[in-house]
Amino acid sequence: MNDPNRVPLDVSDLGFSTSAVQAGEARQKPESAITDPIFCASTYTFPDTASVIRYIEEGQEREEYGRYGNPGEKVAEKKLAALEGGEDAVLYASGMAAIVGLLMAKLNAGDEVIFFDECYHRSREFCSKHMSRFGVVTRQVKACDYDAMEAAINENTKMLISESPTNPHLSVVDLEKFAAIGKKHNVETLIDATLATPFNVRPIDYGVDYVLHSATKYLAGHNDLLAGVIIGSKTQLESVRKLRGIMGGINSPHNIYLLLRGLKTFSLRMERHNRNGQAIAEFLESHPKVEKVYYPGLPSHKYYEVAKKTMSGYGGLITFLIKDADWRKTADVIDAVKIPRIGPSLGGVESLIEQPLVMSYFQLKPEERAKFGIFDNMIRMSCGIEDAEDLIADLKQALDSI
Repeated sequence: MNDPNRVPLDVSDLGFSTSAVQAGEARQKPESAITDPIFCASTYTFPDTASVIRYIEEGQEREEYGRYGNPGEKVAEKKLAALEGGEDAVLYASGMAAIVGLLMAKLNAGDEVIFFDECYHRSREFCSKHMSRFGVVTRQVKACDYDAMEAAINENTKMLISESPTNPHLSVVDLEKFAAIGKKHNVETLIDATLATPFNVRPIDYGVDYVLHSATKYLAGHNDLLAGVIIGSKTQLESVRKLRGIMGGINSPHNIYLLLRGLKTFSLRMERHNRNGQAIAEFLESHPKVEKVYYPGLPSHKYYEVAKKTMSGYGGLITFLIKDADWRKTADVIDAVKIPRIGPSLGGVESLIEQPLVMSYFQLKPEERAKFGIFDNMIRMSCGIEDAEDLIADLKQALDSI
């Protein structure tokens, strides 16, 4: 245990890319491998009864049963916490499993939670349709309306929740204001920073209590796994980790390995995602067949000044509206592109494109879609790491074809 080669490197004074590669990893690993091994074990054994007793009485950091932890998982959690600037991280099987785990650990009957209304619709649905069955009240206020959020707080309020940027409108939360409201009223705060990633913003630096990531997206980056993580202080996450051990929303050893591998190139990938997103957003805004572009790196964006103040880059997700188009004409644009594939999700090396109306809201009535700000002529594109020139040329030919 005292072998310095078994202690992870202190990355507190090192650069972001160095942390993405080195954080959480011992210098010397089992069998002298440079990569952390995959531990395909459901059970971890003890040499004798005395060692079991020492493990229990001393709270030793070792594994006992796979539902409570995996050696690779510990490495991933330490790396993710370091990148986000948090003390601890709890890894889950998906982003939804992560937010469900946090809310189940923190909320009781009679408690209330407040969402900005552009948060991921499944997160809001879990609270409004399912936590309500256990007596938890969900309130929703207009995104980035801090006065409305503060006015909704009462003695039962336990958590304030938002994405930043939001999906698909890419509204950017003033994290300082958001955290200050929570601290003023002694209410915990959660930011889903999946779209920003710690490469572009670190909410904990602004005083936010918890940061959520769907690690499926940019953190893993290759469209080949599901994972989620909650990051915060060790004390605040203690009950979350214990409940995860009961509920069993853990990730698999192979997925953990893939996540660790993806994180090695996280910094490099984000540089390209940011560059591509900015270049393509600027192209789309200049195209005569595009009515509007939602991208926080554009001066025309409603929250550009907030984004410029809080973010170091603006990511690869762009939402835009086709001028004078119904949903079928909008679909023609999507069907005409040759490089981006049609599909949900975002943050991978491959570009993806989709029509939110069709992909996520097709069964809702028009008035219900309008309530969520989902328009018939809306397209969402996740820019991958292909050459920006190729993606722009592809979008141009698709737009010119209608």
